[in-house]
Amino acid sequence: MTIPYDSPWMNDDLRMFRKTVRQFIQESFTPHQARWRDEHHPDAGAWTKAGAIGMLLPDVPQELGGGGGTFAHEAIVLEELARVGVHFGSSVQSIVARYIHSYGSAEQKRNWLPRMARGEVVGAVAMTEPAAGSDLQGIRTVARKEGDHYVINGSKTFITNGQQAGVICIVVKTDPKASGPRGISIILVESGLAGYRVGRPLEKVGRHGQDVCELYFEDMRVPTSNLLGPAEGRGFFQMMDQLPYERLSVALAAVAVAERAVDITAEYVKERVAFGKPLLDLQNTRMKLAECKTAAHVGRVFVDDCIKRFIAGQLDPVTAAMAKYWLTEKEFQIVDECVQLHGGYGYMIEYPIARMWTDCRVQRIYAGTNEVMKEMIAWSL
Repeated sequence: MTIPYDSPWMNDDLRMFRKTVRQFIQESFTPHQARWRDEHHPDAGAWTKAGAIGMLLPDVPQELGGGGGTFAHEAIVLEELARVGVHFGSSVQSIVARYIHSYGSAEQKRNWLPRMARGEVVGAVAMTEPAAGSDLQGIRTVARKEGDHYVINGSKTFITNGQQAGVICIVVKTDPKASGPRGISIILVESGLAGYRVGRPLEKVGRHGQDVCELYFEDMRVPTSNLLGPAEGRGFFQMMDQLPYERLSVALAAVAVAERAVDITAEYVKERVAFGKPLLDLQNTRMKLAECKTAAHVGRVFVDDCIKRFIAGQLDPVTAAMAKYWLTEKEFQIVDECVQLHGGYGYMIEYPIARMWTDCRVQRIYAGTNEVMKEMIAWSL
């Protein structure tokens, strides 16, 4: 008999929160997944429903409209969405909220955070450009100051929540002549301004229900009071400070998917008969699943330690990079092995394991490619 593993950061309050979130996702999100995949985004009403049960910004202080919890509450939401393959975009909502909460003025916090927590406003982060991905210092979007406004010109791509966003953290160059990262700033932009244009939904290999698109800015005028932080030139350092939160979120989702892949594959091979007996009776099947289960468990223990360290304010960028790199690599390896054990059915999109396979491939790319993660780790040697 094995003793079930329980995350060390779990408690009764979080168990109740998980029960609420899981039931809500099953009733309000899962039945609409096929339509969301066809439409390339979730329903607008899904955001306010999620806000009503406290699923949005659970780790933002209550006085600013959030749930008043810790990253453990955010982890519950991430796990439950990943477990059933719902790509909702609430993690980006939380990332935007962290930028505003960490660097925003009192007015910016009052203006945006309560509405984001209620789901009335959707947030997006516009970093990546057609010619600048992991190399954020290479961005070309420029914000030129004219009086009490910035005039912004440029474009962004691969923007999660881009179609539905009401507030966007746009990474711009406020001083194109500055060397290195010191000319980069973040400006809060409200969608719908003159010169703001949303491009077509991007056709992705997986995650078809997730809202991802391009954004364009042509002489878009934004008040200088929308600058995030006390002065220009802080944007790159703000991003570096907040990326561990994003990378931990990616790593946690990777573990949840890996665990779910092992579970559904174990059930499948018990029922699927080949050569007159269940697939699980074949030694190769048992050995492969044993390897996958072990790797998923090791990943769980690692990510749980990262969560504990993050809550305590002790998760450093290098460890966050390790978690993002290693756990997303293991996620894809495990899911790929589980697809193989499903045989031909594993390649059919109606089977959850096939969608996991296409959906998880991007995990090794966004939030900083795994090659960049390894460079960060190497710099620490």
